[in-house]
Amino acid sequence: MRTEEKIGIILKREALTLSAAESCTGGMISHLITTVSGSSAYYLGSVTSYAISVKEKVLGVPSRVIKEKGVVSAEVAAAMAEGVRRLTGSTFAVATTGLAEGGDEHYPEGSVWIGVSGPHGTNTLLYQCHGGRKANIRRFATAALHFLLDCIDGYIIRYKSTEETK
Repeated sequence: MRTEEKIGIILKREALTLSAAESCTGGMISHLITTVSGSSAYYLGSVTSYAISVKEKVLGVPSRVIKEKGVVSAEVAAAMAEGVRRLTGSTFAVATTGLAEGGDEHYPEGSVWIGVSGPHGTNTLLYQCHGGRKANIRRFATAALHFLLDCIDGYIIRYKSTEETK
């Protein structure tokens, strides 16, 4: 079973929702999520924030964070996830910001920061791969979905165990 299908099963079962903010993945995460039949029951939508101005104006990423940490950073990925979650009102949000091709002074080509925001906070993960632009985008999206699933599973385990001890 594909990761996006597993995510859908859990979100439906638990009556949770999801949104995405994508930069370097350009909508690939949204595409994969919406290939699952019935995803409209839990997937609220996305913002493809390729431009810095969209990250700032739509998602609310502070310009000082971008200037101080760089657009490819844990802090920007976290702020993007938190921003789209706030914007859509979703339970969980996943975000990506990275370099599908070409490197910069901090990261080589094939680097992506993934942010996942949920009811118990925001987590980030740096993922790196090598495969050229198209392959990197696909791998970034797949890695983001795996990380999202891990975060959702962690929330469910903590939430269930907390509820059971009350």
